[in-house]
Amino acid sequence: MGFASSTAKGLGKLLAFLLISAVCGVIAAGLMAPAAAVTWAAANGSVQFFDSLPSQLTVTPPDQVTKILAADGSPIATLFDENRTSVPLDQMSPDIKNAIVAVEDYRFYEHGGIDTTGIIRALIANFRGDRQGASTLTQQYVSNVLKEDVIAQGANADVVLNGQKTIGDKLREMKLAIALEQKYTKDQILQGYLNLVFFNNNAYGIEAASEYFFSVHAKDLSLPQAALLAGLVNGPSVYDPRVHPDNAISRRNLVLDAMLEHGYISQRQHDDAVKAPLQLKLNPPKQGCAYASQAQYFCDYVLHEVLNDPAYGATQADRLQTVMRSGLTITTTLDPRLQGPAQAQVDATAGANPDKWGTSIVTVQPGTGRILSMAQNTRMLPGQGLNFVTSYNFNVDKTDAHGNDLGGAGGMQPGSSMKPITLAAWLTEGKTTNTFVDASRRVYPLNYPWRDTCTKVTGAYDDATVSLGTAPDLQNDEPGWYEPMSVREGVYQSINTALFATAAGLNDFCDIQRAADALGMEDGAGHGTMIDMSTLGDLLGGMNVAPLTMANAYATFASDGTYCVPISITSVTNSQGKKIGGQAQTCHPNALRPDVAEAVTNVLQDVLTKGSGYNIKDNAGHTIYLGVPDAAKTGTDQYNSETWLIGYTRGLSTASYFGEALGNPADHPGVNVTVNGRFWPAIDGAYIAGPQWAYYMQKVLGFYDHGPFDPPPPSLIGPPAPDVPQGH
Repeated sequence: MGFASSTAKGLGKLLAFLLISAVCGVIAAGLMAPAAAVTWAAANGSVQFFDSLPSQLTVTPPDQVTKILAADGSPIATLFDENRTSVPLDQMSPDIKNAIVAVEDYRFYEHGGIDTTGIIRALIANFRGDRQGASTLTQQYVSNVLKEDVIAQGANADVVLNGQKTIGDKLREMKLAIALEQKYTKDQILQGYLNLVFFNNNAYGIEAASEYFFSVHAKDLSLPQAALLAGLVNGPSVYDPRVHPDNAISRRNLVLDAMLEHGYISQRQHDDAVKAPLQLKLNPPKQGCAYASQAQYFCDYVLHEVLNDPAYGATQADRLQTVMRSGLTITTTLDPRLQGPAQAQVDATAGANPDKWGTSIVTVQPGTGRILSMAQNTRMLPGQGLNFVTSYNFNVDKTDAHGNDLGGAGGMQPGSSMKPITLAAWLTEGKTTNTFVDASRRVYPLNYPWRDTCTKVTGAYDDATVSLGTAPDLQNDEPGWYEPMSVREGVYQSINTALFATAAGLNDFCDIQRAADALGMEDGAGHGTMIDMSTLGDLLGGMNVAPLTMANAYATFASDGTYCVPISITSVTNSQGKKIGGQAQTCHPNALRPDVAEAVTNVLQDVLTKGSGYNIKDNAGHTIYLGVPDAAKTGTDQYNSETWLIGYTRGLSTASYFGEALGNPADHPGVNVTVNGRFWPAIDGAYIAGPQWAYYMQKVLGFYDHGPFDPPPPSLIGPPAPDVPQGH
């Protein structure tokens, strides 16, 4: 090294020494009470600078993990920007408290926020060319609080954590540390520090670090584990035991040396800990609904509900920050006793599923609107157990999912499961279930005189005017049913011509729309738009409706006409345990008249005993019965590619779906297909969706009310139907 270079280096050290000495003088002057000291320092303006620095530090709660829980408190998922779970000091191992003090600030319990002895020691070391810090634990805590505040304002965490500090920054931290020591006890500062400090991108704070590196809680850390984590804070990358195990052990042992030197451990404890292997047991945190322990898609639905609720922030960006940083506890309506069987059943229904058939189950509790289960036979990420991967939620409206903005599937064509709506309109007008209608009629021409008071009915069925845009003559699924029959039989046998004859017999076609509105029949596209029943094809389920909407509509029948808005969140509490939100139960008694709902249920019970539901059979060909009072309706679209069974007991209303959930139904017809090893010439609602519903309901019905339904008044049933010769 040349003389000039050597001289420059020496002068640099001298200048650094003088500069830091001046800083010490400023601090000393700032802490001195006598006026003479102030007068002395004021000559060079240093005290004025020190006095101008802020002395108050607002310690806001650090980022914490938000938890989404099932109704019984079991975990669903976690969400966070920083994986942190704050714990009180008495829930931390004494070894971690002693280790961090010993290695980072052994005079912690003696100084008042800054350690002048440490500063002088660091000055001498630095003057000699050795690098040594002088920050106390209190100063480090202040530094971390300031970093978190900057990050909370949107700065990149890496930039903040790796930023360079000026002497002004250090002075500011020193003054804040002095003030902090006057406001908080040593234990409060140590607790705050250990909950805040950065250990790893997967772990902020000692609880998260303990769980990540060793799969134990902070209170259960052993001495060598605690020493390793205490050493890690000085250089999270350099001492990362996953990638630099030798560095980590060397640093751990240095911490153990410090603990021995300052009397925290005995020589034997020290020697045993030094010999201990690392024995990492990594437990990487998996956050987000894609890694939910149960009910991935329900989790995503819940997250969407929160992110669209102004109670959690003025904008969606504000609400996202609240969720990701505030340590909320979101308790939901999900019942794991139902969710487990629901998931198992949808996974089993389609098996390996090379043709990508979608299956789903969603259950709502009648009279409350609580969503109890939501399952489908897909996963959000590859490698999670099934070969059908999608972010779309089959069970909800298109706008009712968060994820990657793909949203819900947007509903599917419900087919004949819409027929009870026309039945409800019929009953609302005081007509009876046993009234006969002319189901032989197949032509409803363009000029048919529908009686309506609210809208113009559109659509027509007439072979003679297909060139003008009408549909062909009305068809039933099977021949032999074109004859007079009761409204009741038309529903339980699912006869299209009987349905149209029922609609034609209404005093006001608009009563169908009123019934649909009362049942909350929202369009699958979402945005709160109700389906428009003025198009004739929609009487047969030609629109798209989400399974959740269907399950909730049938829950209105089960609860004697009480409609409840579906809810998924019972409470939201902040990190201090204070309730800040949740979804209130919103129900509308008499949305349908109770007698109307009871009469609809009475008809839908026949579906399962002598109608289309009689075809719900097991693999041996035996009809599956629940063994309790139940009611249901099947549904199938014209391509046999959207199939349903929506059914209920008094306490559970479940929509079971099987079909083409994502693509064009016409492009994936359900004819001549093999599903789960069984060949089907044509799929019907009773064939796959039906057994799925029955097997699931058998497992879960006992958890909720499954007593008898309330009987309908005889005035809505009518006299027994006469014996009419029929050709079927």
